[in-house]
Amino acid sequence: MTASALTRPGERDRPISKFLEIDWTFCLALCLIAGAGGLMLFSVAGGSWTPWAAPHVLRFSACFVLTIVLAMISLRVWFVAAYPVYAIGLALLVAVEVVGDISLGAQRWLQLGPVRLQPSEIMKIGLVLALARFYHGLPPHKAQFSWRLLIPLGLIGLPVLLVAHQPDLGTAVLIASTGAAMMVLAGLSLRVVGAAIVAALVAIPPFVLFVLHDYQRKRILTFLDPESDPSGSGYHILQSKIALGSGGLMGRGFGLGSQSQLNFLPEKQTDFIFATLAEEFGFVGCISVLFLYAAVIFMALRIASISHSHFGRLAAAGVTATFTLYVMINGAMVMGLAPVVGVPMPLLSYGGTVMLTVMIGFGLVMAVRVHRYDEVTSGRGALL
Repeated sequence: MTASALTRPGERDRPISKFLEIDWTFCLALCLIAGAGGLMLFSVAGGSWTPWAAPHVLRFSACFVLTIVLAMISLRVWFVAAYPVYAIGLALLVAVEVVGDISLGAQRWLQLGPVRLQPSEIMKIGLVLALARFYHGLPPHKAQFSWRLLIPLGLIGLPVLLVAHQPDLGTAVLIASTGAAMMVLAGLSLRVVGAAIVAALVAIPPFVLFVLHDYQRKRILTFLDPESDPSGSGYHILQSKIALGSGGLMGRGFGLGSQSQLNFLPEKQTDFIFATLAEEFGFVGCISVLFLYAAVIFMALRIASISHSHFGRLAAAGVTATFTLYVMINGAMVMGLAPVVGVPMPLLSYGGTVMLTVMIGFGLVMAVRVHRYDEVTSGRGALL
């Protein structure tokens, strides 16, 4: 029996009852993925905890505590905070355009004292919350197709345009895909979905030819034929494929990957950490980590399905969709099945802002589980 079955409804608000409601199997899977990331970062640094492994472990530890704390927060609080969080994320994206730091040819970061922040990551949580709140107050038949759907399109479109202008095509695609997934999950008509897919396919060629920056267009063309520029734009994909193939079934062994240890593999601590894993632990290691990702996704979707509130269901499903897209895009990119767009493998790759965003999202998922019996009312503040 679960803790909820052993307590009366009035007792579920007690901190100890809330703590017992947390899915610790889910938490264990997150810890195992982050632990695997720490080991790989230790390896690519030549058997040293610095400069990546130690900060990775410390950040995850702090973020894990934050996730548990956020799990204690009522869904009503998340509901009230939805639009303000979205507004803050949007304001920070605008601030990036004005005073953002430029690094590697892109203007994506804000320097807030000692903290270097990437606002596009915050927007991923803000968008999920805003869309979940909007659809919570929308009648089901209007979620299928009505003029009110211009509102979620606007909520999605504004951050996508700002992020794409930085430019950060990978994150823009991820935000747009998360928003689209939430609209479908909320009940968008399948006819509208089909029409949107057709329109997107028609728009792709002119978008690639006339909207993308030259380097972005070159990445896509190189993805189709990486051997055409093996020492230039095709270098990342080719080196990643070499690392994947050289690992074989069982891998070369921990710390023995030639592509990463000899620095042939670019961005080995971030975007291509999964290729390092494949080289050192082989097919078995990759499947093991992917199994952990699949377990996290399955458990998060199950949590979404048991929530009594529409807001909780959509919020948990939206966070899960974002996490799933992270894994799919990075995996496809590393295997040469998608262009290199700079999307990290969540919890495995090095990166503070991405980890913070992912763990805040899972704090929301845990809050949905802990407070699954909470009734969330739309109130006058909802967009209708």
